[in-house]
Amino acid sequence: MQYYAVQVRSRGEDEYVRRLRSDPSFASVEILVPKRTVILRKGGIKRRGTAPVFPGYVFLGVDAVVSPDLRWLLRRIPDFYRLLPSNQDPLPLAGRDLDLLSHFISFGERADTSKVTFDENDRIVVLEGPLKGLEGLIVKVDRRKGRAKVRLDMCRNSFLIDLAFSVVDRAGKGQTEPHGESRGT
Repeated sequence: MQYYAVQVRSRGEDEYVRRLRSDPSFASVEILVPKRTVILRKGGIKRRGTAPVFPGYVFLGVDAVVSPDLRWLLRRIPDFYRLLPSNQDPLPLAGRDLDLLSHFISFGERADTSKVTFDENDRIVVLEGPLKGLEGLIVKVDRRKGRAKVRLDMCRNSFLIDLAFSVVDRAGKGQTEPHGESRGT
């Protein structure tokens, strides 16, 4: 299967996908919008939400090339901007772009929270989750908010996205004393 990137109105990905899925012409096309879990804090209350990993992009999995008829159908749906790299000559994702898309779709419908720990030099160590394998792309870590800002490059564009994480203490390391107790002298 080959995957093609379609640029759509940002925050309009779900509506575009809904319209594609309601059209019988797209019954044999796999339609993907990789999502990620985000932790939102408002008024001191945390809640979980979802957001696209690649804002403004929908990915189509087809067994062959995107035909001119399929391109025309995609273009007539509202919120369509373009096929990448161009509407006249769309190319399937390859190389690093395909690897990045495969990484996020391997987590299913939504990439959930990663489990991390911090080493003795206070560097993040990813144990499991969507951050695994992306450690070199982490730009900033906010421990209080439980977010890692990651720079992703897809289709010659660079994105900064936040991926949620939870800190896990490794057994025997980083054990803290219970509150209110102190060591005797």
